[in-house]
Amino acid sequence: MLILGLDPGLGTTGWGLIRAEGNRLSHLANGQLKTDPQTPLPRRLAHLDAMLAALIADHAPDGAAVEEVFVNSNPQSTLKLAHARGVAIASAARAGLEVGEYAPRLVKKAVVGIGNAEKAQIHAMVARLLPGAKIAGADAADALAVAICHAHHLASARALTR
Repeated sequence: MLILGLDPGLGTTGWGLIRAEGNRLSHLANGQLKTDPQTPLPRRLAHLDAMLAALIADHAPDGAAVEEVFVNSNPQSTLKLAHARGVAIASAARAGLEVGEYAPRLVKKAVVGIGNAEKAQIHAMVARLLPGAKIAGADAADALAVAICHAHHLASARALTR
């Protein structure tokens, strides 16, 4: 199964594509989609949607996973993140993909083993779980972590139905 992980952001959306075969995970690709902060919000969202649609068409994943919004001290930042997250979910759903949604603490727990892991710990564990992957930046590493979390969730769900 090919899983597209997405770490949405209005300025930068990280993405990571992995293959999950049972409990075996392998890295396929990752990157970052960027929008111009000088462009009006509707155009930025439309551009993000177009980039995600092209990404999905190019890689043909079987499913997608998106990190849930975390609330931070700046409501405007939270709102912009929520807009980008909505675009990511809509793009994946429009392509016919089932979309898993995971809280940041759950992603950290799935990858590192603890829900309050630091970013450096997450990135180090992603590199260990996907050996040889050249990771395009912090947002791409976070997206790969979301994809890994989704793969673990799917494997657990399959084990329960046996």
